[in-house]
Parts: sequence; C-alpha cells; structure tokens
Amino acid sequence: MKEYIESNVKYERAAENGALKRVTERYIVEALNFTEAERRLMEEVSPFASGEFNVWDMKRVQYMEIFETDDESADKFFKVRISIITVDEESGKERRTAAAILVQGSDIPNALERMREQMKSYMLDFDIVGVADTKIMDVYHYQSPQK
Repeated sequence: MKEYIESNVKYERAAENGALKRVTERYIVEALNFTEAERRLMEEVSPFASGEFNVWDMKRVQYMEIFETDDESADKFFKVRISIITVDEESGKERRTAAAILVQGSDIPNALERMREQMKSYMLDFDIVGVADTKIMDVYHYQSPQK
C-alpha cells in the first residue's frame, strides 16, 4: 500500500458569469509530509484562485494503486474496495486482504472496466467489495524537492 495525503482546499475563483465563487475541492497528494503536501497544493491550485486560499483537513490515506487516464471524458475519481484472495499453502485456507484502489473514469462501469484492465498485470485473484464516487478533483504525484 502506498500512503498519500488527502486534503481540502478552500478558495475563491471566478465563476462563468465573472463573479467570485467560494469553492472547496478535495485533492490527493503523494508527499513525504503535510508541509510538503500543503506547499504542493499551493503551487498547483493557487494559479486558479482569487483572494483567500486555505488548505485544511489533511489526512493520510492508503491506496494499493491509483489508476489515472488522459481520457478527457474521465473526469471523476472512484474508490474501489477490493478483497485480495490468497491461499495459505500449508493449511489450504483462503485468506482475504482488504485494499482500496482509486480509479479515474467517466462513471462507475467505466471505472470498473479500467480497473479490471489495469489489474490484469497484477496476476491476483480479487473480489470487488464496493465502489464509491469521490469528491477528489485531482491527484498530484511526488516531486523531488528543488535544489
């Protein structure tokens, strides 16, 4: 499992009619600590902000994998909970391990199709336990500190 930081960002941005609109958006950041995650969010999101800008409600989350796509129609992220099935060679008993995967897709069937396609390379037996739409706007992956 990889550890990420999930955070909300509250800021004002120009709406389609030109008026300022206060929005709260959720992001996932691959970072070593909260300070680095906050810096990265400010760097990535502040160009779209006008006025007040706050990063809050930061928490660590774990995902087995994050599957993203360049497909323009895939504008949502879905949290897919799976149960990985392994068999203990000595006892022959089936063992299940819970895991979460974040998948970008246009809707639930599309996200599940993308996840199944990506999971073929893992050679794992698994059951899908649940799928949920999330409020996550984007995922920012780790960048090494600038020197």
